[in-house]
Amino acid sequence: MKFSDQKRCTIPHFRNAGRMKIFISLFFIAGLISTCAQGQPYPDGRPQATLRIPFQDEGIVLRYGTGPDSCDTYGAREAVVNREGDTYYLFYDGAGKDGWIACLAESKDLKTWSKKGNILTLGNQGRNDSKSASSPWVIREKDTWHMFYVGTPNTTPAPYRIPAFPYLTMKARSRSLKGPWQKQYEVIPLPPKDNSYYTVTSSPGFVVKTKKEYLQFFSGATQDTSGIKRTLGIARTNDLNKSWKIDDKPIFPLTEQVENSSLFFDEDTKTWFLFTNHIGINQKREEYTDAIWVYWSKDINHWNSQDKAIALDSRNSVWAKGAIGMPTVIKVGKRLALLYDAAEGTSTSHMHRNIGLAWLDLPIKLPL
Repeated sequence: MKFSDQKRCTIPHFRNAGRMKIFISLFFIAGLISTCAQGQPYPDGRPQATLRIPFQDEGIVLRYGTGPDSCDTYGAREAVVNREGDTYYLFYDGAGKDGWIACLAESKDLKTWSKKGNILTLGNQGRNDSKSASSPWVIREKDTWHMFYVGTPNTTPAPYRIPAFPYLTMKARSRSLKGPWQKQYEVIPLPPKDNSYYTVTSSPGFVVKTKKEYLQFFSGATQDTSGIKRTLGIARTNDLNKSWKIDDKPIFPLTEQVENSSLFFDEDTKTWFLFTNHIGINQKREEYTDAIWVYWSKDINHWNSQDKAIALDSRNSVWAKGAIGMPTVIKVGKRLALLYDAAEGTSTSHMHRNIGLAWLDLPIKLPL
């Protein structure tokens, strides 16, 4: 069921059953449950995903609150997983005493994690990352790791310090995933542009190298009197230390209301899969991350907003029945692992989120 309206799906209860002969066929019950499971349209009419490619959820694997120096005391969000050798490196946003800053955790199996603390620091007053340095995506070129992370000079008040617009992409580099990371303030990877689909957000996403160039699937957002509109765009470069060329049009309409990206290429089917978190809205007109959607395409440069399905939401998460946030995927043997942040229970808050793990057998089977 879509949790945009968060209404409970119930079978009608009939009183005075002894006086009335009420026959409810199995067919009727199945039809009612099916209708409830499909969910109701969003109150503002934003597009829905009706198909499903459901992951099998394993539950919480990294809880907030135990990181070194109180780095994640208020929450752990926006997991980004990388692997080098036999070790998995998880970057996640720790909502700590000083703000939301990228943290590092290490694991051998994706289930048991050793927290290492912050890998970035806040910039000095006047810098675009003075209030948050978070959500890093990385790619290795020869012996150097290149990082693209979110910076912002604005947040809500303490203690939560939730990042606020603008969300900007900033650059750092290192010889190792463990750091230390050297910030490159002279590089402005994805500068915002007036009268575009990325006026208030041009924040980083998955980076992939093709035969011709690097592609980054970044988050773009713009805001007007009707609210915030979110989508994904493609930026291109041949030099990771310079500004990227951003495609004039996004890959999905702004009405799609998606943000953040993690890509996987299925070698068996020669298909690209893009995982992203969807922004839903409830009857009170409150927006929150309500599901992880997956899109597919044979051509990495061209995507159809109709070719999509729900990968994970409150129906198949065993612990999150409200807010479900940013995904990251990585192949492990014959399965695809998905790490995501979510609020435990029915909460839709930005805060007090944990990191969960879910699995899907490969190759990915498209829904009919």
